[in-house]
Amino acid sequence: MESLISCCLTYTVPTPYNDSRPETVDVLANAFLQGLIESAGQSKSMFVQDCSNGAGKEMRYAIAFSFYEIFVYEMARSRRRAALSFIFSFKGFAATIAVVGFFFFTCSFILSVHVDSSTPTDHEVLGLKRYEPSDGRHPLSLTPNAIEAQLKETVRSMVDYQGLLLIHGSMARKLKLENTKLVKNFAEISMNFTDLIKKASHYDVSGSNTTLAHRFLKQAREKVKSAKQLISKSKGSFDSQLKIQKLKDTIFGLEEQMIKLKNRGEFAKSIATKAIPRNLHCLALRLMQERIENPIRYINKQTKPRKEFEDPNLYHYAIFSDNVLAASVVVNSVVQNAKEPWKHVLHIVTERTTLAAMKVMFKLKDHSGAHIEVKAVEDYKFLNSSYVPVLRQQESAELQGYYYGSGLENSTSDPSNLKFRNPKYLSIMNHLRFYLPEMYPKLHKILFLDDDVVVQKDMTGLWEVDMDGKVNGAVETCFGSFHRYDKYLKFDHPLIKETFDPKACAWAYGMNIFDLDAWRRDNCTEKYHYWQELNGNRTLWRLGTLPPGLITFYSTTKPLDKSWHVLGLGYNPRLSEEKIQNAAVVHYNGDSKPWLATAIPRYQPLWTKYVDYDLEFFRGCNFAP
Repeated sequence: MESLISCCLTYTVPTPYNDSRPETVDVLANAFLQGLIESAGQSKSMFVQDCSNGAGKEMRYAIAFSFYEIFVYEMARSRRRAALSFIFSFKGFAATIAVVGFFFFTCSFILSVHVDSSTPTDHEVLGLKRYEPSDGRHPLSLTPNAIEAQLKETVRSMVDYQGLLLIHGSMARKLKLENTKLVKNFAEISMNFTDLIKKASHYDVSGSNTTLAHRFLKQAREKVKSAKQLISKSKGSFDSQLKIQKLKDTIFGLEEQMIKLKNRGEFAKSIATKAIPRNLHCLALRLMQERIENPIRYINKQTKPRKEFEDPNLYHYAIFSDNVLAASVVVNSVVQNAKEPWKHVLHIVTERTTLAAMKVMFKLKDHSGAHIEVKAVEDYKFLNSSYVPVLRQQESAELQGYYYGSGLENSTSDPSNLKFRNPKYLSIMNHLRFYLPEMYPKLHKILFLDDDVVVQKDMTGLWEVDMDGKVNGAVETCFGSFHRYDKYLKFDHPLIKETFDPKACAWAYGMNIFDLDAWRRDNCTEKYHYWQELNGNRTLWRLGTLPPGLITFYSTTKPLDKSWHVLGLGYNPRLSEEKIQNAAVVHYNGDSKPWLATAIPRYQPLWTKYVDYDLEFFRGCNFAP
C-alpha cells in the first residue's frame, strides 16, 4: 500500500507537503485509494501501472480532488492560529501553492471536458449512449479478444430475445391484445435489436480504441434487460389470456363434437322412426294369423258399400295408415270422445299388405256403434301412374336413388336434408289427401286425421264452422318470422317468386276439415297435379306433402282456433300443460312417435290410454300399459 501511496503522491502532490504530515496523509490516502480500487474492481498492480503511466484525466481529477479535501480536513482540525502559522511557514506555503495549482488544474480539466462534449462524437452519431461499465470491470482492463467475445455473446443474446419478442408479439395479436401497449412495445424493442445487430458488425476491436465497442455493449445490455423485464411483465397477461383462449378452443371443440353427435343422433332417430318395432310387427302377424285361421268370421258378405259410408248427413273422417296400432288409437279416441258415436263414420285406407290385419283389428270390438270402413289403396282404380304424378315419379331412377340409395350423402352432416329423404314423402299413402273428392264423391265435408294424433274432445263442432267459401280449415302455425311460406318453398325459383307471398302464413296438416264441394269448384286436385309435375326435379320444394298442400290451398284456407289442433308432441318436451289439456286434437308430429322407444315420456299417457291392452293379441306381443 505504501508503494501505491508514494506513487500517486509523487505524481500528484508537491514533495514538501508529503514530508510535513506523513502520518495523516498516509491514513487518508490509504482509505481513499482502497475505496477507489474496490469501486474500480482492479488489482493493485494494475492500479500502480495506471498511476505511473498517468492513466487519464479522470484519475488525476479524482486524486486532486481527494487531496483538496485532505487540506480542508486539516484546516478544520487545527486551531486558527496554528493554521495561519502553518500557511506562512515554508511547508505551508508549498502546500498552499500545490493546492491552488491543483485547483486551477481541475478547473481547466472541467472546461476541457465541457468543450469536448459540445462536439458530437462517433458514438453519438451512431445513436449510442455514453458507456458506463456494467460488468464491474473498467473498460481499459478488457483485451480486444475479450471485447470481441462479449460482442458476439451480446449479439447472440439480442438475436435470442428478438425471437422471443416476435413470438410474444404474435401470441399477443392472437390473444387480441392489440389495444394494449404490449404489442407496440414488443415491436419497438425488436426493431431496436435489429438496428443494434446491424451496427455490431461496424466495430473494429483489433485496434487500441475500443471505447465505442464498450458503449455499444452497454446499450445492448440495457436493451436485453428491457426485453427481459417486458417479457416478465407480460407473463400475467399471457397466462390469463392463454387460459381464456384454451377454454375457448376447448368449448369450440366440444361444440363441434356436440353437433356431430347430435347429427348422428338425428340419423339414428330417423332410422328408428322408419323401422317397425318388433311388437308392432308381431301384432300385424298375429292379426293376419287370426284372419287366415278364421276366414268365415271375417268374410264381407256385402257387395255394395253400406249407406252410412256415403251419407253426407253423418260426420265422416279419413284416416290413411299402414300402422294397425296407430290407426286403432285414432279410432278409439274419436269414438270414446264423441257424444253420439253412431253418427260418426271413419274411413280407413291402408296398403294391401296390412289390409287383412286392419280388418281384423276393427272387427274385434263394437266401437259404440260408430261405422268403420277399411279399404286398400288398390281398391281405388283411378289411382294409377297415368293419373297420379307421384306414382310416375316413383318409377324415376333418380328419385329411387335419392330415397333408397346407399350413399345417403350429407346424411349425418345435414339433419334437415336427412328429414326429407324419408321414402314416406313419396308414398301414395301420404298423397291420398289430395284425392278426397274423388275417393268420396257423395260427401260434402270430411275431417282428415293423421295416424299420429289423439282426439280428446267431440269433433262435431268443426262441421258447424263457417268456411267462408274456403276449401281447407286448418290451424296456422306461423308466429313472427317462423313457419312462413319461404321456409317450405324455394323462392329463388322465378315461378314460385312471382306466384306466392314468401311471408304468407303456413298451416298444419294432421287435422283438417275439407269442404269437398268448394274443392271441386276450385279444381284443387288439378292445381296439385300441375305443381307436382313441375317439381319432378325438386326445384320448387324439397318434397314432402306440406309444401304442395300450401301451394294447392294457397288463399283458400280458413284459419281455425288454435285449440282445435296442438302440435309438437313428437319433438317439443316443453309444451304448456294447459294448452294440451284444452286441445281437441294433439299431434305427435316429429320423430318421437308415441309407439316408439324414443317417445317423450311426458306425453305417452295421452296416447296409451286409448290402446286396447285387454285384447289377447296385444298381450301376446308384449304390449304393456
